[in-house]
Amino acid sequence: MTMSKGSNVPVPTGALRVEMGWSSGPGVPDADASALLLVSGKVRSDADFVFYNQPAHSSGAVRHEGKRDAGGQVTDTLLVDLARVEPAIETVVLAASADGGTFGQVPGLHVRVLDAGRGTEVARFDSRDATVETAFVLGEFYRRQGAWKFRAVGQGYGSGLEGLATDYGITVDEPQHTGPPAAVPPAPLPPPPRPAAPLPAASPPPEPGTRVAGPPPPVAPPAAVTPPTPPPPPPPAPPQAPVRLSKVTLTKEAPSVSLAKQGGTSGSMRVNLNWQVRKQFSGWGSKRGRAVAMHADLDLDLCALYELSDGRKGVVQALGNAFGALHQPPYIHLDGDDRTGAVESGENLTVNLDHRQSFRRILIFVTIYEGARSFADLHATVTLQPTNGAQVDFSLDECTVPSTVCALALITNSGGDLIVQREARYLVPERGVSPQRTVDHVYGWGMNWTPGRK
Repeated sequence: MTMSKGSNVPVPTGALRVEMGWSSGPGVPDADASALLLVSGKVRSDADFVFYNQPAHSSGAVRHEGKRDAGGQVTDTLLVDLARVEPAIETVVLAASADGGTFGQVPGLHVRVLDAGRGTEVARFDSRDATVETAFVLGEFYRRQGAWKFRAVGQGYGSGLEGLATDYGITVDEPQHTGPPAAVPPAPLPPPPRPAAPLPAASPPPEPGTRVAGPPPPVAPPAAVTPPTPPPPPPPAPPQAPVRLSKVTLTKEAPSVSLAKQGGTSGSMRVNLNWQVRKQFSGWGSKRGRAVAMHADLDLDLCALYELSDGRKGVVQALGNAFGALHQPPYIHLDGDDRTGAVESGENLTVNLDHRQSFRRILIFVTIYEGARSFADLHATVTLQPTNGAQVDFSLDECTVPSTVCALALITNSGGDLIVQREARYLVPERGVSPQRTVDHVYGWGMNWTPGRK
């Protein structure tokens, strides 16, 4: 049974699964779940804000698990362990923000609280009165006499995630001012000169025989008293770095992001791969069951399989000098071949987002050309930086298989919007099969491959 607005129910003090859900469809904006941990109605610091770009609280009490779409029913999930909430925290606010529209356009908006262990529903609140709001507090957990309760709130905000966060004491990065510089006020005019003191009136001439006294002796002016110099004020405390809503880190729990949602709709997008060797081994790690090798001459190649909207397919890679082109098909260009991982900029692919309508899908992957038989003991980071919009990044998981090719990210065109999906998928080629042919087979590209050199 759904709760009425303002009602409350007791909840177990333990691990709970909070699902914020809605129905997807044409014209339905996306939405994101978030949580704020409050003391006296405010966060203690920006670290008490859990959302897609800050997916875990330091206490481990709240974690953003990510979004799922099952048959048109979308859920964005938070895991809340009330037993781990710090004693100072009085309230955990459960909120959602809409992007590209209002909550009046989001059908079936609701929040469910489930016992994480048993999977049973503890509470549910369906919001039916949303109109022009772009942020919504659906519910909250709060303490009463050592026990926890859930309250159905249903309060809307018209200021989006940024406004919602600011209302609870979050400091949010502001966009840079790009307009003309502010006018400098004119310097104040100097005060007018003081009028000269009037001359004393002339004394009448003395009578004859009258002795005239001379002028009185000058009186020394009082000594100037110098006021004591006040001590300098203490230096201000360094300001806390504000929460950045403009950077997205993809994780297993939240693996995908819309470039349009983050502002990346034009210009170019640089895809960077950078890595470091964690350890140096020779031969197979037989005791650990892992394939490792010397990395002195390690050469990783950043590559991209592409499929254009007109059906053309191909690959951009250093092998065979297939470096692509930025201003003509395939609108993807490889601009480096880092053989050691020591180059600060790593390897880079550039995608021309001005031609995003020309893309059907792009698979970014990396292969080991020489110097190792596995990705084991390599630490790699992938960064996607559009000219306009938010940076997207993620780290690769530890490799535990003898893999020589890793699918990094899949970019697909969805109604003109490019969706970036974190793959981080290590593949093991069969004997005699190239890494390129292996990734082609797994993702169904259907290309013909011939041996190549660089």
